[in-house]
Amino acid sequence: MTSSPGAAASDNELGEFLRARRAALTPQRAGLPDDGRPRRVPGLRREELAQLAHVSIDYVVRLEQGRTRRVSGPVLDALADALQLAPDERDYLFTLAETAPTRPVRRPGPPEIAPHLRHLLSTMPDVPAMVLNRRMDVLAWNGAAVALLTDFTAVPPPERNLIRLTFLDEAFRALYADWPRAARECVAVLRMEAGRTPHDPALTALIAELTSQDRDFRTWWSSHQVRGPRQLLKTYHHPVAGPLTLDVHQFSVDTHPDQQLIAYTAEPDSASHEALRFLLQWSATQPTRSAPSSWESRNG
Repeated sequence: MTSSPGAAASDNELGEFLRARRAALTPQRAGLPDDGRPRRVPGLRREELAQLAHVSIDYVVRLEQGRTRRVSGPVLDALADALQLAPDERDYLFTLAETAPTRPVRRPGPPEIAPHLRHLLSTMPDVPAMVLNRRMDVLAWNGAAVALLTDFTAVPPPERNLIRLTFLDEAFRALYADWPRAARECVAVLRMEAGRTPHDPALTALIAELTSQDRDFRTWWSSHQVRGPRQLLKTYHHPVAGPLTLDVHQFSVDTHPDQQLIAYTAEPDSASHEALRFLLQWSATQPTRSAPSSWESRNG
C-alpha cells in the first residue's frame, strides 16, 4: 500500500516494507561497529542488511525494488532476524513474499452473524461487546457497546467501521484519552490485514478514503508498522461517565474465522468499574437502541 492521497495499492509491498524496517533499525541496535563513514540516513545501509542476512547486496536491491518476490523460507527468516522483526512483523513479511509452497488463500467467512453470537451479545448486558470482521467493520453489538462508544444504528452501514470512526468521526475520536496511540494501533492492524487480503475491494476503498482525508493516517501508513490482535488496555474520556480504563479482549470465532468478538471490561472494584456501572445504569434510562436484526456492513 502506498501513502499518496487517492492511491491505496502498491505493486511493491515487500520492497517498501523491507526499506521501512531497514530505515528504522540503527547500526548500533544491529550490533554493527561504527565504520566512520557519514550516513545519509539513520538506518542500515543495504550492504549492512546483506551482511547481517548473509545474502548478496544485489539480492537486497532486487527485493527492495520489486524485481523479485519469490523468496525461500530460510532467506526470509534471515532477513527477519537481521531486521530484528517482532513476531507480527515476521508474519507480515512471510505474508508479502511469494514463498514456496505458498500459504493457502484464506476464504472470506459467511456474510452473516451466527445466531449464537447474537444471543451471546444479548446475554452480556454489563459488558460492552461487538462482533467485527478483519477490516474492523462493526457487524453486531449490544446496548452496553452503544453506551460506551456510539449509537451504531445512527451510523450508515458503509461507514460502520472502527478505524474509519477513529479517524473521521470527531465525537468518536474525542473518546480516546490518547488518540494518537489508539490511531496508530488501528493503522498497524489495518496494514497487517492489507498484507493478508490485498485484493479486498472494500479494504482498498477504506484505505484510499483514509489516505485522502487524514494526514496522520498517510504518515503512519507509510511507516509500515504492523500488529496482529492482542489484549489491550485503553483509556476513554466518556462525556457521561468520565475517565474509563478498560481491558479490550479479542476472541476468534471458530465457525466464522473472518470475525472476532470484542469485549471491554474494567478491573473489579476500580474507579473504572464503578464508572462503567454508572454509565450502563444511565444508558438504561435512555431511549432503547438495539443492534440491527440482519448483517448490514460492507461487503462481508
